[in-house]
Amino acid sequence: MSESILPLAAVLTSAVAVVLIVASYRRPNVREGWSVLAALTQFGIVLSMLPGVLDGTVYEWSLQQSLGVEFLAGIDFVLRADLLGMLFALLASFLWIFTSFYATGYMRGLDEHDQTRFFAAFAASLSSAVGIAFAGNLVTIFVFYELLSLVTYPLVAHDGDREARIAGRKYIAYTFFGGGVILLAGTVMVYWLTSQTGTATTAFESGGIGALAEGAATDPTAAQITFYLLITGFAVKAAVMPLHSWLADAMVAPTPVSGLLHAVAVVKSGAFGIARVILEVYGPETIRDLPLSVPGIGEVGLNVPLAILAAFTLTAASIIALRKDHLKRRLAYSTTAQLSYIVLGLSMLHPYAILGALFHIPAHAFAKLTLFFCAGSVHVETHTDYISDMAGIGKRMPLTMSAFTIGAAGMAGMPLISGFVSKFYMLLGAGYVGGEYWLFAAALLLSGVLNIAYFWPVVYTAFFESEDRHDAKPLLEFPAGGIRQFVGDELATDGGKRDEETELNSDGDNGAGADSDADSEADYEYAVDRYPSDADVPGGPGGSPAEDDVDSSVKTGTETAGSGHDHGHAGAHDDHHEHHGGPPADGWTRHSPLTESTWLMLGPIAVIATGAVVLGIIPGHAAFLDLATEIVTSVFDADSLEQLRGPLSAALEVSS
Repeated sequence: MSESILPLAAVLTSAVAVVLIVASYRRPNVREGWSVLAALTQFGIVLSMLPGVLDGTVYEWSLQQSLGVEFLAGIDFVLRADLLGMLFALLASFLWIFTSFYATGYMRGLDEHDQTRFFAAFAASLSSAVGIAFAGNLVTIFVFYELLSLVTYPLVAHDGDREARIAGRKYIAYTFFGGGVILLAGTVMVYWLTSQTGTATTAFESGGIGALAEGAATDPTAAQITFYLLITGFAVKAAVMPLHSWLADAMVAPTPVSGLLHAVAVVKSGAFGIARVILEVYGPETIRDLPLSVPGIGEVGLNVPLAILAAFTLTAASIIALRKDHLKRRLAYSTTAQLSYIVLGLSMLHPYAILGALFHIPAHAFAKLTLFFCAGSVHVETHTDYISDMAGIGKRMPLTMSAFTIGAAGMAGMPLISGFVSKFYMLLGAGYVGGEYWLFAAALLLSGVLNIAYFWPVVYTAFFESEDRHDAKPLLEFPAGGIRQFVGDELATDGGKRDEETELNSDGDNGAGADSDADSEADYEYAVDRYPSDADVPGGPGGSPAEDDVDSSVKTGTETAGSGHDHGHAGAHDDHHEHHGGPPADGWTRHSPLTESTWLMLGPIAVIATGAVVLGIIPGHAAFLDLATEIVTSVFDADSLEQLRGPLSAALEVSS
């Protein structure tokens, strides 16, 4: 243990950036410069601790030891950079660098409003995410967990229209009032259980809190309830069914938000929290020692219901994704499924499976962020959000769709891409445990097939179909509405045209009042997809017209074709573009990979896609696999590790 201010510095770096971003609201280039500088600084601080952490050093900053202030009675506010925290912090801080560039290109390309608020909330979100990673006990992680929900709300509700406000309220209800309150209850129970042994604590310990194991032995029922309270609190952000619906609705947020926060920071904070509970609050041994008595079945492990729920989620979400023609919603359900890979691997309690689950955190992040970046680029450049409108788009955006193919292959677990390595270890873990765990292996394999089923049509439509001869597929949809505009004197410093500001602010709803026709359409447009096979609701696809339906000219514009976050800009887009979604009348214009979009978007896409390949080809040279291996080594005892065979055991021998 080493007392250090570095964990605090990593958290405060992006927090300070919030102030600088707001102060620079009149100078967009300076404002975005602060975002990039903060991202680089934060990553540099986190990276500086990596060698020490891998060597066994734990960097800790304590409020009580540093300032002499007691946070709560008997509980300290602690930031600690350990192996598990470093895995999450290194990932989030590294990806923020490229997302900062991408977000600049995206927000300027669409001339989005309130860009200062957007970048400030974005920086605050990264501060909260790193705080979650470095939290040293359950109370500290609860503080940052709730703070993350609050600071990401403006990003989810960024558009300010009725649809965005509804999605924002749902997001807060699920993550802040739902998951947060349940997590708090579980934290209080842990404090109470450990106090029964005379050592009240909520501090994380590798392999589980010793005092909690003693308390669980005296009151197993309370310990079982506490376990599921903690898991449920984190499972909300991890989008485990049936607590998942907020994630798809949150896709109304701008694509950079969907990418980093809903493929990395927010959802990964839930999966990371579950890892903390299983590995450093309860520990595999304590979980095994607390079997549940199920009538008619007998005793089952405390982890088995969680594993079953995760297997169901990854299968059901993949099936639902098959029916989505809107690309971002398809990606949202894919995220729901992929997060449950992590939960399933952790809940199998085998070293191989846990190693795969931990490595899947960065593996999924690189591949899914690539997919969201590609979706946003298509949205900005072509206004296309539905897969059925993407026939032949590969010649318009060759680099973007090639990167999309790489990300999709990673999600499906294809060899040489990051997802293959993590899923391979999880399958090994299920195989070594054997018995009923073969059902979990079958679920992993089935989900991989379903991943191919819902991603391949996107690739096929883009590269192997033409605009005039294609088969519209209700299985998949993706309209990436949006356009790229240049920043000039006619634009306000905070995004949006100056002559629009009065109109946008006059009704308080970004150009669409709460009772407007556009809002009545928005209730249905993003909630379901366009084809009758998906749903039959008033005003929705295949349904009867709504009472206050918008006219046909609006339906064919940006509001219908958009990705759900550009309703307030439909008027501006109509003035400058001839079509909204799908190829123009004369077909796609062929572009080279260097001219299809701005470098601010193409650069991050290329780098993150390359990262997904690197993690798949040489995972042993990536710090993430080293960290995951060391975590497994620290959690399991020598007898458990000696029973392992293959590359993991060799790596563990080298580590020891």
